[in-house]
Amino acid sequence: MSTIRVAALQFAIGIDLGENQAKVLQMIDQAALSQPDLMVLPEFVNHASWYRDGEHCYDVSLRLDGPFLKEVAARAKSAHCYIVVNTTLQREGHSCTGSSILFDRGGEILAVSDKQVLMGHENDFLTKAVQVTPVVETDIGRIGLYACMDGVIAETPRGLALRGAQILCNSLNSFAVDEASLHVPVRAAENKVFVVAANKVGPLIPADQLAMASQFTHIPQHYLYGAGESQVVAPDGTVIARASLANEEVLIADIDPRWADDKRRPDGNSIVAHLRPEIYRPLAAEPRPIHHAPHSGPMRVACWQGRDTGIAAIAELVAALPELDRHHDLLVLPELFFVPKLEDLAFGNIVELSQAAISAINEALSKLDLFVSGSFLGLRQNRLQHRGLLLQGGDIVLEQRQLHASSRYPADLELGHKLEVVDTKFGRLGLVVGEDAIYPEVFRLLGLAGADLAIISGHVQERWELETGLLERAAENRLCLAFASRPQSAGASLLADLEEDFTLLTEWKERIFDGKINMPKVRLAPRFAGVTAATLHLERSRNKVISSRTHLLNDRPWRLAER
Repeated sequence: MSTIRVAALQFAIGIDLGENQAKVLQMIDQAALSQPDLMVLPEFVNHASWYRDGEHCYDVSLRLDGPFLKEVAARAKSAHCYIVVNTTLQREGHSCTGSSILFDRGGEILAVSDKQVLMGHENDFLTKAVQVTPVVETDIGRIGLYACMDGVIAETPRGLALRGAQILCNSLNSFAVDEASLHVPVRAAENKVFVVAANKVGPLIPADQLAMASQFTHIPQHYLYGAGESQVVAPDGTVIARASLANEEVLIADIDPRWADDKRRPDGNSIVAHLRPEIYRPLAAEPRPIHHAPHSGPMRVACWQGRDTGIAAIAELVAALPELDRHHDLLVLPELFFVPKLEDLAFGNIVELSQAAISAINEALSKLDLFVSGSFLGLRQNRLQHRGLLLQGGDIVLEQRQLHASSRYPADLELGHKLEVVDTKFGRLGLVVGEDAIYPEVFRLLGLAGADLAIISGHVQERWELETGLLERAAENRLCLAFASRPQSAGASLLADLEEDFTLLTEWKERIFDGKINMPKVRLAPRFAGVTAATLHLERSRNKVISSRTHLLNDRPWRLAER
């Protein structure tokens, strides 16, 4: 089969199991009229995720062989359609899980995927997954399942994609508007797979308790509703179809799952061919306490997009450094900023130009207080290296070799074997070099190393990198970012700062909740030469608690990491 039809079902759920079952079946019947091959339903369709106590949660949870799910199975058979439904399930030991269940066209259960990352109060009632869910081979493609908070971090969707999934099914119970604008589409683009995401509308807690819950959570009452915007996203990050914010509806799209087998970027580089599992081992280790570097306040950061190339580019930059030093603490340069066109990289005298640039910048910086970061080519024992350097006061403060092979560079490029960080008066800084910026694992490693700012000398190729990719790296790790790129059709440089108010169920002092939990504040550079600047609050990276008992780093599913 080539093209298939998928459906994301968006609707409201209350606290009456009978009414909820009727709504689920009604929506499935409505979707069946469009003859989809796959339906995806929201999270927790058996009961609103709001419980008096653990006993109440268990009582309203379902049995896999119970009547509620048997009716769903019957609908899958009658509609001759795969159906993904998410409920709380009763488990051994009087425990409960939040689980996505995949029914095949005959109504048989193909897979049950327990939620790996629990959000806030879910930790009080549900048990986390103890094993990963296998990717399921079907006649419509290879399918993977995950739910809501599992998609707010990279690990769960990434693992499914690396195990061969072509279609990721995401069931949501979310009031956050940044779910649809950021966390859902980025999982498609960074893995080059399809994502079918179904969210709720209507109140997410009992209607008669909205006022009390608003006071308790410090969230305005009108935001305690499902944020809708269910969507189908293509492997390039394009949203093929998107539902409304507040209406019940069935979203339909036709897709070709085979597109998800092509993992190449515009320059021919594969996003999976050059993975470095040996470097990612810390991602599967128990998190250790992070001892943060001291900081002296916000950092004034600028990205440089020069006009000239070659020796003239170096002269242009050096001439500007004294003025830049007056207004900024850090200047970030694009990947090999003096090379005219990275797509047609001819190595020629680039090593000599790199050395000339380093010497000229260091000489200028010996009289200034400015940090400058960029990437340069060098030789070590006749082996070519692509290095990121952080320069200050005439010295190299930090050096980071490129970690992943890239089609832009020779196959025998000498790669680095670990990420380095350095403590400064502003906080802990890390460098990301070139194509390393497309790998979520790199930024997770920086987060685990306690970095407050990721400095990236890169080269933007695809729109998703700026629209969702880099923003997600900042959000899921709570890192400030400074990304410098020469202007391209896909965009240019980017600076990302963090909001001070972040942790749910706490009082927010600088902003009123606006539906966005964890959307970085972004400044995009124009697509022409110039300097783009922003003040970055590196100390805000120290708070990684998104809600009660949910820490972005410590509570990710590190025990289930598979590479």
